[in-house]
Amino acid sequence: MKSLIVCLIVVTLSVTLVVSKKYEKDKKPAWAKKDIRDFDDADLERLFDQWEEDEEPLPADELPEHLRPPSETKSFPFDKVGSLSPDEIMKMTKKGKSVMMFINVDGAPTRDQTDTLTSLWQSALRNNHIQAERYVIEDNRAIFMFNDGSQAWDAKEFLLEQEGLLSITLEGQTHNGRKVKGPVPEKDQKKEL
Repeated sequence: MKSLIVCLIVVTLSVTLVVSKKYEKDKKPAWAKKDIRDFDDADLERLFDQWEEDEEPLPADELPEHLRPPSETKSFPFDKVGSLSPDEIMKMTKKGKSVMMFINVDGAPTRDQTDTLTSLWQSALRNNHIQAERYVIEDNRAIFMFNDGSQAWDAKEFLLEQEGLLSITLEGQTHNGRKVKGPVPEKDQKKEL
């Protein structure tokens, strides 16, 4: 029995050594001749690309957003553009794309107060099936990140009605909160076109 196991191991190692792909020293690219400890980022990227050559390509829904093919099944309805509002057009064009919304909180809250308030808004949005990631970036400022950009405009309408919201900036347009208690600072006022 022991001799059978030893023979099996020897045969397996022999097959592995014979079948494995090896470069001859003179055929290796220059970056592959270096010691692994001397590799820089570009060399590691080439090595990673070489490993991935044998892999199956990722499905379209698992690719990063910038590498996804445009959806061919949904074409933009140009015949309805005249009857749609600008918000409805933006919802249609941003469907499936990431969108960031910048939120300014009214007053002079602390970072913890901003975190608590935006957390409540995020929970309310999730209860309404709107998925948003929340990042507090300053004492009175936060970012909501929507993986499906079409949800950002529904969230905007909800958030504008909330107490404590000073303004929202979405796709370069600033919208003032509807329940602001004091005057809106000039830098946060809605820009007229």
